[in-house]
Amino acid sequence: MRCIAYVIAVAAFAHVPQALHAQGSEKWVVSWTGSVQGPYPVGNPSAQPDQRFAFPTAATGARDQTFRLIVRPSIWGRQMRLRLSNAVGMKPVSFDGVFVGLQQGGAALAAGTNRPVSFGGQASVTVPPGGAAWSDPVGLPFFRDGAASDLAGRKLAVSFHIAGESGPMTWHAKALQTSYLTAPSGGARGESDDEAAFPLSTSSWFFLDAVEMMAPADAWAIVAFGDSITDGTASTMNGDDRWPDVLARRLHAIHGNKVAVVNAGIGGNQIVGPAEYGADKPFPGGPSAGQRIERDVLSLSGVAALIWLEGINDFSRNGNAGPEAVEARMRDIVGRLRAQRPDLRVIAATVVTALGSTNAAHGSPEQDEKRKALNQFIRTSGLFDNVIDFDQVTIDPQTGGLKAEFIPDSTTGGPGDKLHPNRTGYFAMGMAIDLDALQPRDAARAAR
Repeated sequence: MRCIAYVIAVAAFAHVPQALHAQGSEKWVVSWTGSVQGPYPVGNPSAQPDQRFAFPTAATGARDQTFRLIVRPSIWGRQMRLRLSNAVGMKPVSFDGVFVGLQQGGAALAAGTNRPVSFGGQASVTVPPGGAAWSDPVGLPFFRDGAASDLAGRKLAVSFHIAGESGPMTWHAKALQTSYLTAPSGGARGESDDEAAFPLSTSSWFFLDAVEMMAPADAWAIVAFGDSITDGTASTMNGDDRWPDVLARRLHAIHGNKVAVVNAGIGGNQIVGPAEYGADKPFPGGPSAGQRIERDVLSLSGVAALIWLEGINDFSRNGNAGPEAVEARMRDIVGRLRAQRPDLRVIAATVVTALGSTNAAHGSPEQDEKRKALNQFIRTSGLFDNVIDFDQVTIDPQTGGLKAEFIPDSTTGGPGDKLHPNRTGYFAMGMAIDLDALQPRDAARAAR
C-alpha cells in the first residue's frame, strides 16, 4: 500500500527554507515556470494535438495515467526541486511515480539520468483543491560543474502518475513545447527510460508549475510576467525563441549558469480582469495579474527582477477597461511588490501595437489610443525602476501596426494576426533589452 503525504494547504509547502540541503554558500533559485490556469480545456493553447484520446472528458481529467512533461531549465544545479499544483482543481489529486531525468529525444530519456522524487520523504503526495506541493530536493548526478556548460539548453523530463481520476485539471495551455502522455489506464510508467509507454502528445503543461535549482549564492532570477506576447504566441514550436528565451541566452553568454530567466506569461492574461477566477468561474486568460503575483513571482526563490509586459488584453473587446483603471491596478500591484520585496527591481515594458489585427477582439483605433495612453504612463510615471520600450522596437511608424517582417506566424505558418510578433519580432525584442538595467539592486549599487 502506497504511503500518501497529504498537503492541507498551499502554505505548507510554499516556503521551504532556502538553506535546505545547501552546501556552503548556495541557495535555491527558480529555473523554470509555467504559470497555471484552467481548468483544462479553458485557455489558449497553440498547435495542440487532439486531446480526446488522452482525456476523453474534461470532468474526469486524467485517469490512471502518466505524464512526461518536457521543460527547459534556465540554470542547472546539483540538486533540484519541483512544485505540483492543483490551483484550479475541484477534488484532491494524488501523484505518485514522480521522476526527473534528462530528455534524450521525444519521450525517451538519457540512460541513467532518471531519478525518483519524494514529498516529505514519501513517494506519493495528495494535493487538495487550491493547493500546491514542493518536492524534496533531488540530486542530479549528471550535473558535473558549476558552469554547467554541458547542460546548457538541455531539457528535463518530469514524469508523474495520476492515481485514480484527477477531475478538472490545472494546466498551462500554451507551452509551445511537446510533452508526452500514456493512454488512460496506462498506469505508473515514470520510471521507464524509453518512450514505448508514451504514444500521446500535448503542447501544454499540466499540474507542474515550477522547478528550482540549488545555485551559487550570487545566482539570481528574472521573472518575465505578462500575457501571450511573453508566453510566446506565434513563435516556433519547441524552438525556445520567445523574447525571454532570447534574453536568457544573452545573459548566459555573459554570466554563465548564474542568471535564470523564467516565463510567467499566460495567453489572454489581463491586469484588471477578471474580478473573480477559479474552477467554477474560469477565464481563458487565467487569473488577473494581481491575483497571481504572489504565486507566480513572490513565492519563487532567488527572484531579483521582474519584467512586466501587459495591458493589451485589458483594452480588447473581452476586457474593455480604460487606461486609468489599468494604471491604478499597476500602482496597486507595484505597491504590494515594494512592500513585500523592497529589493526587487520592477521593470515595465511598453505594450506592443495591435492596430489592424485580424483577431476579432483586437485591432481597433480605440484600443490603440488606450494602448498609447498606457505606454505614456509607463514611460513617464516614475513608478518603475526601468522601462523597456518594446513598442519602439516593433512598431512600423508609417502604419502604426507591427513591422511587416514581424507579422507572419512562426508556429504553424500563415499570414499572422498583426497582434503577436513572430520569431523575428521576439528576437528583436529580446535583443533590445539593456542588460545593465536588470542587475540586482546590490550589484547595480556596486557598479556606480
